Amino acid sequence: MRLRTLLLGALAYVLLLAIIAFGVPLGLTLSTSVNSQVRSEARTEAISVALSAADLLDRATRPQLSALVATAGNSLRGRVIIVDRSGAVLVDSAGTTHVGESYASRPEIQQALAGRQVQLQRDSRTLGLDLLATAVPIIHNGRTAGAVRVTQSVAAVHQAVRNIELELVAIALVVLAVGLLAGAVLASRIGRPLRSLEGVARRVAQGDLSARATVEGSLEQRSLSTSFNEMTDRIARLLSAQREFVADASHKLRTPLTGLRLRLEEARATSTSVDAQAELDAAIGEVDRLAHTVDELLVLSRGGERQAAGAPVDLADLVDAAVQRWRPAASEREVAIEARHYGSAGIVWAARADLERALDALIENALRYSPRGAAVIVAGAPGRIEVRDRGAGIADEERELVFERFYRGRAGLDDPAGSGLGLSIARELTREWGGEVTLAPREGGGTVVALTFEPQGSSTQEANDTLLALSNHTATVRPG
Repeated sequence: MRLRTLLLGALAYVLLLAIIAFGVPLGLTLSTSVNSQVRSEARTEAISVALSAADLLDRATRPQLSALVATAGNSLRGRVIIVDRSGAVLVDSAGTTHVGESYASRPEIQQALAGRQVQLQRDSRTLGLDLLATAVPIIHNGRTAGAVRVTQSVAAVHQAVRNIELELVAIALVVLAVGLLAGAVLASRIGRPLRSLEGVARRVAQGDLSARATVEGSLEQRSLSTSFNEMTDRIARLLSAQREFVADASHKLRTPLTGLRLRLEEARATSTSVDAQAELDAAIGEVDRLAHTVDELLVLSRGGERQAAGAPVDLADLVDAAVQRWRPAASEREVAIEARHYGSAGIVWAARADLERALDALIENALRYSPRGAAVIVAGAPGRIEVRDRGAGIADEERELVFERFYRGRAGLDDPAGSGLGLSIARELTREWGGEVTLAPREGGGTVVALTFEPQGSSTQEANDTLLALSNHTATVRPG
């Protein structure tokens, strides 16, 4: 009973917070929206009437003009009048009492006859009300021939807003009551079976695929436990099959590809035709690309199942080593590559080979898509490595899609050499060690790809100093 009371109290507290957190901003937003909508509708209707009335100002078409303002008045629940260029009322949706009167002294009429659209809130001395007045000029043959004015009671608008707020309060009370009722039902059925299942799920998540849930509790909980056990059995079988595939794939795929490459090289060596040699070179390149794709697929297939040993890894050293490793490839592409350091990058716990492979994938992409003469920057900061290029960039809608396997994006369509797996590998390997890979546009053009970690031993002050350094574009450049 005590647990049930605590759960209900906590649920009521959470529901109240949720209702306040969502209801108050929603009410304010709806109030603003209603006011904006009323003003927008008044302005739109006034403009529409002005356009239609431009050809109906003659006395012969006065009945049509009267019908026009009557329809507009009913639509807006307000008063609509049309005045001529002197300010005299031609037609009035409220009747004929004021037809012929001069409204030229009204501020909104004055501005409309001067050729300006206006919307203002003012006191009406004759009605003793606050009015929202909207006026637009009527343009005929390029000249102001009159004006349309729409007036609505501000009190009526405020009443509509209050009605909406009361409806929101009523809905919030209903939600609270229903939530408490549902919580009372759920609290009576939540207990040890779910806690036990949670413990088993954590063991499975940590890699213990032999863990099984005890089938107990309510019918739904027993069904959930049974389904969970079936799922775990299936995952274990699938991972076992995947491990067997990883063990066999290298021999079954690498050996034929190596043999095919040797045959192509032999054929090229014995060929005397320049055209044939060019075709054989292209074929060898395709074989190499296929072998590279096979290697990347093997890395992805082993994700989460490899027993790589972690060790302290210096991110700054990782940056310098990567730049040295890729300098020859960058020179071949006529692209400069630099290492920069913003403060102490720090130490992370990971398998160095995994981080090197992830960083290599990012640098390879940056070099591939950078134009000749550009520079690729590999920058280290506390818990962070950035690879900055000057390529075509990545569209906003593609920033997550490019991490999907084989998705290459618009920029990759012009480069047949890529496999569309580099970013997938980088993210997979980085996440295994608690890191993340993110993309962002680079100021001035290009892309910034970042490996981020929780560095060991870096302080908040160090991170703040790094951000300041980044904002000032200063860095320590270590020669490669």
